[in-house]
Amino acid sequence: MPIITEPHVYAPLSEVCDAMQTLLTTSADALAQSTGFIQRQRKLTGSSFAQMLTFGWLDNPEASYEQLVQMGAAVGVELSAQALEQRFTPKSAEFLKALLEESVGLMLQAEPVSLELLSRFAGELLSRFAGVYLLDSSVITLPAELASLWPACGGSTDKHPKAALKLQVGYDIQNGMLQLSLESGRTQDKASPMHTQTLPKGTLRLADLGYFSLPQMGQMTQDDVFWLSRVQSGCVVYTQEGERYDLMSFLRAHAPNAHPGDTLEVPIFLGAEAKLPCRLMIQRVPKEVEQVRRRRVKDYARKKGVTPTKQTKFLTGWTLLVTNAPPEKLTLEDALVLLRVRWQIELLFKLWKQHGRIDEWRSQKPWRILTEVYAKLVAMVLQHWIFLVGVWHYPDRSLVKASLVVRQHATSLACAFAEHGTQALQKAVRILRRCLSVGTRLNKRKKKPSTYQTIIMAEGEH
Repeated sequence: MPIITEPHVYAPLSEVCDAMQTLLTTSADALAQSTGFIQRQRKLTGSSFAQMLTFGWLDNPEASYEQLVQMGAAVGVELSAQALEQRFTPKSAEFLKALLEESVGLMLQAEPVSLELLSRFAGELLSRFAGVYLLDSSVITLPAELASLWPACGGSTDKHPKAALKLQVGYDIQNGMLQLSLESGRTQDKASPMHTQTLPKGTLRLADLGYFSLPQMGQMTQDDVFWLSRVQSGCVVYTQEGERYDLMSFLRAHAPNAHPGDTLEVPIFLGAEAKLPCRLMIQRVPKEVEQVRRRRVKDYARKKGVTPTKQTKFLTGWTLLVTNAPPEKLTLEDALVLLRVRWQIELLFKLWKQHGRIDEWRSQKPWRILTEVYAKLVAMVLQHWIFLVGVWHYPDRSLVKASLVVRQHATSLACAFAEHGTQALQKAVRILRRCLSVGTRLNKRKKKPSTYQTIIMAEGEH
């Protein structure tokens, strides 16, 4: 799937409705013809098939054939459950994949959250960057019959999946701009085109260790893009005086008596060959956090059949971050707050999987399953567009609550398409937007504060 880096389109309600209308009518019919899914004129068209599946599974991710054809009736096509079942073929999967690519190519975005709506600290922090871009991936395990299309990492036993689809997602938390790329499960994150794309100057990129690449971090520095990342345990660091250390030796030499909560910041050169100039930011974590991390390390090592190194276990007691941003752009305290922000993309995957059920299905037929995965992903993109015009201006929004509201209105959106034209759809989306304005805010949590609460609480420390 291509990565599109054209200028972005701000998404007022009319823009979103026009995009939805075009995608699920004109584009759907054209793609159904070009992929061979529709070869001659018949009552089932590419647009009616796409609308039926997208809104059917948006309304109920566990919808049966009978429930899907009910949604089909809402969009104006009468079809039996048996006839629908016969339409799930390699061509239907190819068609829905092409429609998904079309949808993510639009890359709509909302007006950035007004800094006046945020706390003084949050607004000032985010204003230092042109955007805060999150990058991560998630895997959907598929039936083994699909291994030729989407091969997994594999393995020597039946416990390892043979087929898997990896979703690469880029996500700007300020304006909601969403990028999505489909890749095989065996593709390393660092090999993804999304990893090497050029971001706008002044953007801050947050990504997990799967994307840790000193050459790419050096390229981003040349492109005037800021980055913040954890450090791979095997990295070598050099002090400004030229002394070489591994991370464990460095911590023992420079923070021998550190207590939980203690912090340290040191300018370094990172990597034995790259010698990338950056700042190393360090925090000693509480014992209970270290114990949780150690258990995860042991569980991962047991799963992979390896033994964790002494250094890997030692480093579980520390949070180690590196960045090319200067102190006036990003302090250590700021970085620790933004580290929580990176989990927003994990929450997006959780939303798609737990509520959109993109990795669950009722069938055992591989082409029905693959078509369903693509259709549900199209539904998640459309849902995200609605978020942009419905809740994005609320910094304390709950996307889980918002998704439940969108699901309740899926049939109304489908019926609007049956009336042909954007006026009915705009009316339906306006009603939906009013409903989203009520009851979709985050509840305050005492034990595990939300990201929004974390940023608000950090204001008192600055």
